[in-house]
Amino acid sequence: MNTLQARAAIEQILKSEAAADLKDDWLHNFDLATNSPSGLAGLNIPPCEPIVGKWLKQGDLGFICGPRGLGKTWWAMLLARRCAEGANLGDWKVHKSRRVLYVDGEMSMDAIRERDNALSAAPADGIFYLQHEALFHRTGKVMNLTEPQAQAALLEKCIRDGIEMLLLDNLSCLFPALRENDADAWNLVLPWLLELRRHRITVIFIAHCGRNGLMRGTSRREDAAFWIVNLSELKEVADDGHGAKFAAKFVKNRNTADSDCPPLEWRFLRQQGDQKAAVKWNRISVPELFRKAIEDGLTSASDIADEISISRGQVSKYATKAIKDGWLKKKGRTYVLASPDQGTGRFFKEKPKITS
Repeated sequence: MNTLQARAAIEQILKSEAAADLKDDWLHNFDLATNSPSGLAGLNIPPCEPIVGKWLKQGDLGFICGPRGLGKTWWAMLLARRCAEGANLGDWKVHKSRRVLYVDGEMSMDAIRERDNALSAAPADGIFYLQHEALFHRTGKVMNLTEPQAQAALLEKCIRDGIEMLLLDNLSCLFPALRENDADAWNLVLPWLLELRRHRITVIFIAHCGRNGLMRGTSRREDAAFWIVNLSELKEVADDGHGAKFAAKFVKNRNTADSDCPPLEWRFLRQQGDQKAAVKWNRISVPELFRKAIEDGLTSASDIADEISISRGQVSKYATKAIKDGWLKKKGRTYVLASPDQGTGRFFKEKPKITS
């Protein structure tokens, strides 16, 4: 055996020993983390604290999705502000103020400033904005969170600055190298999200919906999500000119019952003078949900029942009344609007609540 062969053999032995040591280390760690039922009961691991109501908790991964230009950023920034202020979001209790980092990859700096001012209800020292224009203006760098180094830096920043909530607005702008329809491409992001969760940092993505009204891209992203809020258009006879308005509905929610998170209508009304925004919200009743499902293109009783979580018998009941009222027709086994251009005009039948 010559010198090179001897050296290669030694290196192979060292690699084998290193691999064995690594395996033994993992075995030891797995043994430490394995518990019987009684052992699980005795583990002193604090539960994830609730942040908003029962549906938003420490370490959650959540998505706010909707069509382009509907109002996703309005609602996301309202959520961020209220969590930083410790003020309630609609009827949901914000349990205490949190340190929040809002990462923006799309809007102008002027728009971010204006909306933050419009939505502020109280001074909040715990909200911070990492904005793409500011990053480029001060450093010449472009935001791309698909890069492992950028992910590691943002994780370290969150830990160092005590950030408890991270909002990413939006998925397509902040992760430009991510092929959204490729399920395997999500592996470029998922390990980073899991590391954030281990540090109890809540992550909320703002994402676009496609023409079908569902979140755009691979459904694999939804697997690890604790909740998904879908925003959809409020169809009305006339536009009242007040600005952002939409219906918000949970399409996934691991943390609590549907009754704790009913579908809501939201409106953001800009005021004169200091340009504060009055935020109005109200529950959407089941008859209104039925009509909205019809307007959104659902035609069969089973699809409508699944969409609004009622029985097919209840669908038939609401359909009979709608036909009697003159706005619905039945064609065979399907339901259609009596007039294709018919708008509801029925949202906010009750007096809406105003939060700011």
